[in-house]
Amino acid sequence: MLPHPALHASHGGIWFADADGTRPIGRGEAIRIAADTPVILLNAPLVAQRLGYAELSGLDVLELFAVLFPARFMVPTPKGLARAAGIDVPASDADVAGFLRRAASALLDITDGDWPEREGAWSATQNLGRLRWPWAPILAARLHRPATAERWLFTKLPEWSEAAPRPAPRTISLGAEETAARLASLTGSGAEERPGQRAFAQAATEAFAPRMVRDAPNLVLAEAGTGIGKTLGYLAPASLWAERAGGAVWVSTYTKALQRQLAQETARLFPDPAERRVKVVTRKGRENYLCLLNLEDALQGGFAGRAAVLAQLVARWAAYTADGDMVGGDLPGWLTTLFRRAGHTALTDRRGECVYAGCPHYRKCFIERAARASVEADIVIANHALVMVNAVRGRELTTRPTRYVFDEGHHLFDAADMMFSTALTGQETIELRRWLLGPESGGRGRRRGLAARLSDVASYDEAGALAIADAVKAAGALAADGWLQRIAEGAPFGPIEHLLAAVRGLTYARAESDGDAGYGLETELVEPDAALVEAAGQAAHALDALVRPLVALGRRLEAVLADAPDWMDAPARARIEGAIASLGWRAETVASWLALLARVGGPAAEQFVDWLIVNRIEGRDYDIGLLRHWLDPSKPFAEIVLRPAHGALVTSATLRGGGADPNEGWSVAEARTGAQHLIRPGARFSATSPFDYANHAQVLIVTDVKRGDLGALANAYARLALASGGGMLGLFTAIRRLRAVHARIADRLAREGLPLYAQHVDPIDTGTLVDIFRDDLSASLLGTDALRDGVDVPGRSLRLVAMEGVPWPKPSVLHAARRLANGGSAYDDRIVRARLAQAFGRLIRRADDRGLFVLLSSAMPSRLLSAFPPGVPVARVTLDEAIARARRLPSVIESGQEVIDA
Repeated sequence: MLPHPALHASHGGIWFADADGTRPIGRGEAIRIAADTPVILLNAPLVAQRLGYAELSGLDVLELFAVLFPARFMVPTPKGLARAAGIDVPASDADVAGFLRRAASALLDITDGDWPEREGAWSATQNLGRLRWPWAPILAARLHRPATAERWLFTKLPEWSEAAPRPAPRTISLGAEETAARLASLTGSGAEERPGQRAFAQAATEAFAPRMVRDAPNLVLAEAGTGIGKTLGYLAPASLWAERAGGAVWVSTYTKALQRQLAQETARLFPDPAERRVKVVTRKGRENYLCLLNLEDALQGGFAGRAAVLAQLVARWAAYTADGDMVGGDLPGWLTTLFRRAGHTALTDRRGECVYAGCPHYRKCFIERAARASVEADIVIANHALVMVNAVRGRELTTRPTRYVFDEGHHLFDAADMMFSTALTGQETIELRRWLLGPESGGRGRRRGLAARLSDVASYDEAGALAIADAVKAAGALAADGWLQRIAEGAPFGPIEHLLAAVRGLTYARAESDGDAGYGLETELVEPDAALVEAAGQAAHALDALVRPLVALGRRLEAVLADAPDWMDAPARARIEGAIASLGWRAETVASWLALLARVGGPAAEQFVDWLIVNRIEGRDYDIGLLRHWLDPSKPFAEIVLRPAHGALVTSATLRGGGADPNEGWSVAEARTGAQHLIRPGARFSATSPFDYANHAQVLIVTDVKRGDLGALANAYARLALASGGGMLGLFTAIRRLRAVHARIADRLAREGLPLYAQHVDPIDTGTLVDIFRDDLSASLLGTDALRDGVDVPGRSLRLVAMEGVPWPKPSVLHAARRLANGGSAYDDRIVRARLAQAFGRLIRRADDRGLFVLLSSAMPSRLLSAFPPGVPVARVTLDEAIARARRLPSVIESGQEVIDA
């Protein structure tokens, strides 16, 4: 047993354990002990929040786990730690502090023998010791120096290799019998008969038929209710087509959770892990992957303090990771949150500064390896944003996929809305300035400006050198560090900052002020004042002076490639090709800004919505600018992504969600997926869920919780969670109300042994919060939009969904424009129905699930009840009646009774 004491804090109390035993203590004593003595903790930021002591630090067991078991996941709770350490789960909160001492000792005992991740542990501990990591002396005493030097990360990582271009896919047709046979092989001989799944697989096959007309893909819109088994349903024809045609099928999702789930499902296709790594590749945007050059810089002094400790832990993980994915991959989601804002984003390529073949780690780059692996793969698991980015400005033009499956297809509209929008804001312009100029004052790290990145080209090509100089000079007009303070003080510098100051002034003058005003202001871009018109003209002149040399430089680089000099080897060529792509992207961005500025004082563009924003947090400005969104973003999606494709399947359990009836639902689906913009109409398919919703679920509309009464709302949530014994997913439409309710009920639930977690409150990432919720039958979880859709928690862990009210769309300039163009109040109704359908879909995830869906709003219109599956009983009840039904829920689930008869 370690001699160090341990500290545990929950909403139910604070406990301290040492060699003399465990005792409850007060907050003041806990802070004093933690400040004076290294204490063992589980998730220091969470404990710090509950103590109200932000500077808390100590021996965090999660950090120890990350060093001993890199690239392994653990649910960061006492229960999860007990599993990892192989010891008994503590019986109550009061036992956790003593348990932490035993768990830490059990984890350290692994060092007595060999374990799979031993290599590198000694070196990592020595490096961490120099950074005064609290665990280092303890761990160093348990680890023996290896007989031979351990391989350094950058020598250990494998290199990828170039391959010949993949031939274009062959033209084939899939037969119904072979598709059915492939599906049967995936589901297994003993699988339950699913007629809906077989019908879905046959409908999906049409997306893989040969295309007959240019720019007219074989599009299939397929709604498959929960439980149909749509994943295997589309993997059957997709894998068969990839195998026979020799092409890759890109399966695109909206959430990282479904990406992980899909990767697991492909084990049915390729049981052998080695074959699966070749045949199935998960792709995400560049900003998700560890950049080895950034990591090297961090390890060599680019980071200091806690950030340097994080860099060492990430380096330890990088030696064992499967793919280098820092967001949703095998790096535990809780790891970076332990370091609060200590620089983990600087370890990825978020600024687009990659030098490609100019990087010493290019041949080992995780991003490049994934890109090359996807060329040879049969199934590429991507996300909607990456698919769109790849179509707009991808470097892999010759290997662009011809077949897509868009799962979570009801989110295509939202993904396209973000992808094809324009934002001329202070944050965006300062990022461009940094990309062009590099560090200007007091900057640290490896960041280099455009001139430094292309110095060899500048010395060889005079015209290219002139274009670089002109671009660097023009970049001085962009917003610079300290721009927000200068604008607030009325002293903007340069044309862009003057533009942002004019935007701020007009927005503050016109924006409607309400209860949420502290979180952002906006106003339409109509009838601009003279100050904004004048500032827009000057800004346009400055941006025009910037875009011209960017375009000229891109052309000069193309010319250099066409007539390559002697010094240009393959790595130099690859670096210049990357620079051309990056320059093209930036030039397009600046061009879109110019188009937006042309709107100031000019005529409105019918297909766009333009407005001014001042983004704020707790009443403090953090960004200012002009925004432009497509009125219908499915139009550019259809033009850029769908039309060049040969076939696409768009599927979801709520694809028609929002329609008042099936026919209207199909119109909604076609409008939100881009199908209406294609010359060939998409095929339609629907299969209802096989679940017995009528007997396994019930919708309760509570009629006596007064709107706007936070006390009554909090009381309702607390009573529901207590009645059901936890297992409640509480959904909110406003972060402020979520926080207020959490603050009122967390202690109350904890006293009954029911943990409560919340987005926007607990310093834990959303994916880990869901993992904790799934793992603890007595826990409840509060959240907003991210938990309303894409959360898969089958079984008893989620048995009650409670929504604070009808999820009406938030009034905004963009929503008002789309509402006007799409039927007024009927458009609002479609959005609400879709949201209700998505929220209800969290409740029943498998055939034996049972639960209640509680809407805490008497103002629920009957016309919106079609959002719920046919046959689900709906009752308007008092809160007391809802509590009575929730109280009977655990016994109903245990006995398998019908919920309606409870």
